[in-house]
Amino acid sequence: MQIAKNGIGTTRPNPAVGAVIVFQETIIGEGFTAPYGGKHAEVNAVNAVKNQTLLKEATLYVTLEPCSHFGKTPPCADLIIKYNIKKVVIGCVDTNILVAGKGIERLKAAGVIVICGVLELECREHHKRFLTVQEKKRPYITLKWAETKDGFVAPLSKKDLKPVFISNRYAQQLVHQLRSKEHAILVGTNTVLEDNPVLNVRSWSGKHPIRVVLDNALRIPESAHVLDGSIQTIVITGKIDAQKEIKIKAHECKENIIFESIDFSKNIAVQICSVLCKHQIQSLIVEGGTQTLETFISENLWDEALVFVGDHNFESGVKAPILKMKHRKMRVLTDVLKKYSND
Repeated sequence: MQIAKNGIGTTRPNPAVGAVIVFQETIIGEGFTAPYGGKHAEVNAVNAVKNQTLLKEATLYVTLEPCSHFGKTPPCADLIIKYNIKKVVIGCVDTNILVAGKGIERLKAAGVIVICGVLELECREHHKRFLTVQEKKRPYITLKWAETKDGFVAPLSKKDLKPVFISNRYAQQLVHQLRSKEHAILVGTNTVLEDNPVLNVRSWSGKHPIRVVLDNALRIPESAHVLDGSIQTIVITGKIDAQKEIKIKAHECKENIIFESIDFSKNIAVQICSVLCKHQIQSLIVEGGTQTLETFISENLWDEALVFVGDHNFESGVKAPILKMKHRKMRVLTDVLKKYSND
């Protein structure tokens, strides 16, 4: 599992799989999925074995069922059969319709001993982004916000067009690490107008998430960071009329900016998910204000929530959303991180 984590954020749309090859209780090869178009975990693990004659007496441990179809690379099930690996231990079944047990069937038909479901819950947790897309036909959604000890996400007014940081710098760095793992990040119009956020990864190494911005009436000015074209950005607006067409054409001259329209009077979160699926986005972190967060909460379209509680009070301001369910806590120096799971 630890090996598999090396691929998170780089393998999409493929899952970030990890593989270990063991001979007589000794690891002789290990690998994880390369960035999209590259070799899969099983291939990298086999290639890491110096003496490949040992493979016929070895056991392959893999977090997800080996693929059985041709994509950018040949099927991993065929590779396992080719090298006569006698035993394969699988964490969880790949629920992608192109695989969904076919890899296991192919291995068994070739005489390979297959054991499935070892550390299944842990493997499903690791592959949660990929599996959510396969099983729920939507991205894996994480809600994230910071609030004061007295439950506010922002002051009622402020002087500058920039964020008011509630959490400490270590928590802020942790947020950037989180962003590097997720495919896209979403905010609402008011967050852009009030904070002018950049929404990139600055305090951590990794790929910037795709920016998704809700802008029903196209009120966000062209000077906003989210419209600078430096990162792929999807602007979700309301029904497009002639006036909006003029504004959209002015923005679309910038590379990396895409416009999509939805009906803001109906199930907004569901429609957002449809747009994201259209663009093959596997995971989303929602960092908007209370209104945007409540949109996903009210439609029950979220999988986990990360709430950073800073070590100070506002006494008044914009109230934070309230989740009435059990959660885990961890310390981030002076702050507290609450982790909620929407099981």
